[in-house]
Amino acid sequence: MGYFDDVVSEYSEKEGDIKELKNINGEIFRFKVQNGLLREVNSYSGTQEQTKLGFGFKWKQSSTYESSHMRDVIQAWLLEKYFDGDKEKARTVIPSGCHFLDAGCGAGLSAMALLGEHINHISYLGVDISDAVDVAKMRFYEKGIKGEFIQADLGHLPFEKPMFDVIFSEGVLHHTDSTKEAIRNLSKLLLPGGRFVFYVYAKKSPIREFCDDYIRQYLCGQTDEQAWEELMPLTRLGKAIGDLNIEIEVPCDIHYLGIKKGKINIQRLFYWNIFKAFYRPDFSLEEMNHINYDWYRPLNCHRHTPDEIELWCQEIGLRLERLFVEEAGISVIAVKGNG
Repeated sequence: MGYFDDVVSEYSEKEGDIKELKNINGEIFRFKVQNGLLREVNSYSGTQEQTKLGFGFKWKQSSTYESSHMRDVIQAWLLEKYFDGDKEKARTVIPSGCHFLDAGCGAGLSAMALLGEHINHISYLGVDISDAVDVAKMRFYEKGIKGEFIQADLGHLPFEKPMFDVIFSEGVLHHTDSTKEAIRNLSKLLLPGGRFVFYVYAKKSPIREFCDDYIRQYLCGQTDEQAWEELMPLTRLGKAIGDLNIEIEVPCDIHYLGIKKGKINIQRLFYWNIFKAFYRPDFSLEEMNHINYDWYRPLNCHRHTPDEIELWCQEIGLRLERLFVEEAGISVIAVKGNG
């Protein structure tokens, strides 16, 4: 009997069977077994349904994130923001044998990049609202990684008591209907002393906030394929600006626009203050478009301040162990109290 069987009580493994299962709040949701995985029968809001479809499409574009180079970049970034680049520190926070929930696993990219071979020394359960779980399951199988998967909204997980030592949610909570409620609901599934490792978007400068939401709304009536193609000109512009490799001097702070004085690459000036057009000279155009799509496609895309995150964790009963703030986002390691 595997970890999946241990944590989901009395569900039917017969293909197509419908089961009513409770979450930790006592709410009942309907699930069925389809293609070997337990899946929630849709009960999502309109914005969550849009998120589900958009990310399902994104994670099927495997050529835009599968390169070893992109994996190495993501691994270095994850290790730096959570663990100061120290792999041993990561294994202390995520020890061998722990029950690990990857909340919003997508295709499993972040967990595999962060944990490397250590992923086979934990009990891994990946959950995603989209059918990216099928992509993740296949990738785990191809790479010889042990793991179980469920397709469900993060607030509807069919567990009635705390059972995870570590919950990892990389860039996902802000794509729910309420970031605060997602943190609250998931924290209830942590065992006392368990750790919640997560990343949420930070609020940006006012022009960037306006432009990003304008583009997001412009794309909302299009198919996922159309949105991907519509973003390509923006991605090409970001590359053109980045390839200039020009640094300018901002003579003084423009506080009402969030622009700071000092030297800055012109691509970074556009990126942080006008609109997101991701650029790395070592990434392909498709890889950069993947990252832009990830940002612009979901209608649920909340941004937060460090003060908000600190207050929410305090209210929920999570003790902050690490709060790492960048212009892009806020990385957190929080510990659940024993009370």
